[in-house]
Amino acid sequence: MRERDWRNKPHSRNARGSRRSPPRERQSDVVLYGWHTVTAALANPARRIRRLLVTENALRRLNDEGIALPKALEIVRPDAIAARLTPDAVHQGLFAETDPLPSLDIETMPAAGTVLVLDQITDPHNVGAILRTAAAFAVAAIVTTARHSPEATGVLAKSASGALELVPIVAVQNLARGIEALKERGFTVVGLDSGAADELAALPLKAPVALVLGAEGKGLRQGTRAVCNQLARLDLPGAIKSLNVSNAAALALYIASKATA
Repeated sequence: MRERDWRNKPHSRNARGSRRSPPRERQSDVVLYGWHTVTAALANPARRIRRLLVTENALRRLNDEGIALPKALEIVRPDAIAARLTPDAVHQGLFAETDPLPSLDIETMPAAGTVLVLDQITDPHNVGAILRTAAAFAVAAIVTTARHSPEATGVLAKSASGALELVPIVAVQNLARGIEALKERGFTVVGLDSGAADELAALPLKAPVALVLGAEGKGLRQGTRAVCNQLARLDLPGAIKSLNVSNAAALALYIASKATA
């Protein structure tokens, strides 16, 4: 797939054109668990599996579905996997330790389609759900900060349900400079703000477009708002006028997909 090919490209210079984009702090292992999360990782040639724990039932299902397995495979009892996770984690007989996927650089990302920009959204459940929605809408990439954002592991990966392997992530040191880099490459950057004068559905959107989402409660930071081309709101007909950020992302992507089709 195109998105996986992007992940194999080496990093180039950063948005200022002088040095490489700073990567996230490297994890020794990324933890993945659950059927969709782990099987998507197994299908991704860019994902290096260091260790795979499977139960007998899960192994039988993997073989029935013809899923290629790595050499680093261990057959274990379900409680051996459960002991590595929180009590509420649903592992479905699969647990993997892998290398992190490389972060895509803005300058190697095609200036096309729709991009999501996350302004310090720290809840891994929300970011995982946003990734899953992004994959459904064929989002070109997600731009986030190297700090003040959850690592692509564990709960986030499980919430993404395999989308972590499909949607490239661009980790930038400074979000405002990252947005400026998108604008230089031809993206129209629209910040979602409940107090904006314009409705998103009323804007004449054309690809490439970047939609910026802020953290729940705080919304977009002032510096982020200042560098957007435009601010827009999501109009809702009901008594509740705000949405969970992952639901807001889904609605915004639906509107943008119709406008840019």
